[in-house]
Amino acid sequence: MYCDKKDMNDRFGKQELIELTDRDGSAGDIVEDVLNQAIDDASSTIDGYLGGRYSLPLSVVPRILTRHACDLARYFLYDNALDDASTPAKRYHSSIKYLEQAANGKVQLGLDTKQQKAATTATAEMYSAGSVFSRKQAKGFI
Repeated sequence: MYCDKKDMNDRFGKQELIELTDRDGSAGDIVEDVLNQAIDDASSTIDGYLGGRYSLPLSVVPRILTRHACDLARYFLYDNALDDASTPAKRYHSSIKYLEQAANGKVQLGLDTKQQKAATTATAEMYSAGSVFSRKQAKGFI
């Protein structure tokens, strides 16, 4: 799974999730089964795009995939109640475009070949050309 209930709640708020998951209004709270189905559908969509390029499941989930999984799951929860001009639909299409680029290698997920977060190489190193004033170079003046 690339996201969970907490991720969805943090991004979209409990009230929106209640409205999207409690379809008949009888529960009065987030319906876990409906939410989990949308999250599973979003994860399957991501796996479908990334499966040809990366070994699945990913050992580390990059935050960018969590965001896209949330956007996909939200779109799936709306269940055809959106037009293409709505914000969730735009975010869905943006996520699909990103996944296509990741599948084609045009964007990177920030993972190395072993699916670990890539180590940073931005470290400072100092080199010296040697001592300017040494006994050997002074030739008897020191």
